[in-house]
Amino acid sequence: MTRPMKRKYNSQNRRNKAAQTRETIAEAAKELFARRGYESVTIEEIAVKAGVPVPTVYGLFKSKKGILKEVIERALFGREYEALIQQTKQIRHPLQRLRGVAKIARSVYDSERAGMNLLRGAVVVAPEFGELEREREQRRFERQSVTLEQLSAAKALRPGISLTTARDILWALTGREPYRLLVVEKNWSPDRYEKWLGDLLIQALIEKPEGLL
Repeated sequence: MTRPMKRKYNSQNRRNKAAQTRETIAEAAKELFARRGYESVTIEEIAVKAGVPVPTVYGLFKSKKGILKEVIERALFGREYEALIQQTKQIRHPLQRLRGVAKIARSVYDSERAGMNLLRGAVVVAPEFGELEREREQRRFERQSVTLEQLSAAKALRPGISLTTARDILWALTGREPYRLLVVEKNWSPDRYEKWLGDLLIQALIEKPEGLL
């Protein structure tokens, strides 16, 4: 009877160790990418800095692109982001749901601005970075479908706006560029941006929002 418990315990230990090793490698890679640029850094150098064998790096990430993806995901989509996603999913009121979406966008771009500027500058010329950006945008578009389906089911969408069009509008308005223009270029506070975005989403997507206040 003790053997299954022991196997389960050992399996959990292995998972914990693998997660810690992933984090160590990602942190080492982030520092090297930021300092020297993505293309000039080798997996062998990442392994040395992380203090792990080269086969371990390949076993966990498969490629340097896989490491880059991990670095970006950790910088932008940490625990606070996941908690915010879960909180927003629980909101049923249409107006508050869209304000939750605005808060998520603000959270992502705040994190990117604080922790990713140097890294983005170092790797932006790499083709892999462009591929990851496209994957990220597609994932963002797909995740937003839950919010729009909820609004549609509640008959809260403006008349004449199809679900497809609403998804396009939501995806476009929550993109990086409005944040960059307003917060980075025009020095808006992140709070002001979040309120503006929430107001804009409500005006663009919700039928008679004043009746839902």
